[in-house]
Amino acid sequence: MKQLYDWLDNRTGIKEHIREALFETVPGGSRWRYVWGSTLTFTLMIQFITGIFLWMGYSASGQTSWESVYYIQEHMTGGHFLRGLHHWTAQVMTVLLVLHLMQVVIDGAYKAPREINFWFGIILLQLVLALSLTGYLLPWDQKGYWATKVATDIMGSTPLIGETMKQLVLGGADYGHHTLTRFFALHAGILPLAVIGLTVGHIYLFRRHGLTPKKPIKKADEYFWPEQVLKDAVACLAVLVTILVLHFAFNGAHLDAPADPSSAYPARPDWYFLFLFQFLKYFPGHWEVLGAVVLPGIAMTLIFLMPIIGKSERGHRFNVGLLFGILAFAGILTYVAVNADRNNPTYIASKEQAAREAAIVKELAKGGIPPEGALALLQGPKLFAQHCASCHTHGGNNGLGNPVEKPSAPDLKGFASREYLTELLHPERFESAKFFGNTAHAKKSKMHDFLQDEFDGIDDDKALRADMDLLIKAISAEAKLASQSKLDLADREAIQKGRELFDKIGCTDCHALGGWNADDFSAPDLTGYGSRNWMLGIVNDPAHERFYGKKNDRMPAFGKDEKLTRRQMERIVDWLRGE
Repeated sequence: MKQLYDWLDNRTGIKEHIREALFETVPGGSRWRYVWGSTLTFTLMIQFITGIFLWMGYSASGQTSWESVYYIQEHMTGGHFLRGLHHWTAQVMTVLLVLHLMQVVIDGAYKAPREINFWFGIILLQLVLALSLTGYLLPWDQKGYWATKVATDIMGSTPLIGETMKQLVLGGADYGHHTLTRFFALHAGILPLAVIGLTVGHIYLFRRHGLTPKKPIKKADEYFWPEQVLKDAVACLAVLVTILVLHFAFNGAHLDAPADPSSAYPARPDWYFLFLFQFLKYFPGHWEVLGAVVLPGIAMTLIFLMPIIGKSERGHRFNVGLLFGILAFAGILTYVAVNADRNNPTYIASKEQAAREAAIVKELAKGGIPPEGALALLQGPKLFAQHCASCHTHGGNNGLGNPVEKPSAPDLKGFASREYLTELLHPERFESAKFFGNTAHAKKSKMHDFLQDEFDGIDDDKALRADMDLLIKAISAEAKLASQSKLDLADREAIQKGRELFDKIGCTDCHALGGWNADDFSAPDLTGYGSRNWMLGIVNDPAHERFYGKKNDRMPAFGKDEKLTRRQMERIVDWLRGE
């Protein structure tokens, strides 16, 4: 190993570089206050490493961004951990940047000859915030979409050039594919290169001028190795532990429902811009530019001029007071914004609804994502909630997790499945509120009487239960549900026996199970019951003689009366069938 090291040193001079790095003098000895730069370099390395791996699974477009992030989180090996690490490291890095800035200003490390290095640091702070902003949009979920919209709208309020800058960033007049590709190019290409370049320059200038010791110096000088290296290593370990705790405490990085520009999502920027969001509330109308550009611009200019202002002791004290004043003001505004949201019922309800929709779309995505994108998965439940949930429920709610007041038609979750029919055809449950209890097809219907006559006492009679099981298998098989296709294939003999029993016990006196015609049957045709075409037919026109005919109980003819398009009906039906 020594020979290899000597060989490498002979060609690169690595020994001298390592010696210079490790045995640099630390004025006044090692201190914990000097660890912030090392922790920032450490978090930056984590971001680059995790970012590269995330890049391998990411695809930037309106139809693939959310889908690829879902793939990363749910299917890519280690993807959930990688994204969580990347997300929470970004949050921690923002805090570390502020702490580092505080330490630099308090110690006067911005004074000559360190002005340029201070300015490099301020630009790096802004670049990291830009990285956070551009990265926030990339999942193309509701939270990222609307948070970015707030931030870019603030940008658009800049006088003269605001709208031009906004369109340049968005890639057009509105958010879409080009917005994603531009943000991705910024996040994964341009901004990282700028950060690397400035970081190299920042470290070079730091090495050139050395540490700025906290005065008065009470300890003797020490080398960087081993004491300061140990403190830096412990600090980096503490940062890593903090990131891991946040990751596991919050179950990684949250992925909201796919971005939907037409939704009423409660738009908020991420926490590090929340103070500005709250600040703008105090500048309505044409005064907005004052809160969005002028006053923040003045504050940033004063920070940038700190090396000039702080030449005197009075100027230095002004700089320290200014920084703490800005941070305190931002902290108060952030608290006010968070507290206002906590006491805003509309905001809380919107957030809860967004969380329900996110859970729904993730569950639906397990069955596959359609070519048009994951947003299409939510169209079924949304259309159901809008057009069907005034009467029907889906698992006891409106399809989006909200309760339905006084449902008056059957719950349709699991429609036509064996489990569904087991409940529906039970003599005591057919007339329950979950099914036909609140309709005209309850106690005064022939179906109710038939179930009472043929299957009364089914819970205690094995033979009746066996017959009902055969009927259920036969009727449910008509739906050709993907979720039970293997069961239907395995139970072919039982299904055939069920069809024979269907005719034997008199079900065909009213219903057809193959060979329907209007003259011979007086109740809904069960040929293809629950299949895609059957369901589209009944949604299109429930009063058609094949279904309820004149006995239809209030259900609108969504297709026939052009209340819904064919595609909208397909969305509802496919969702109900779990497709």
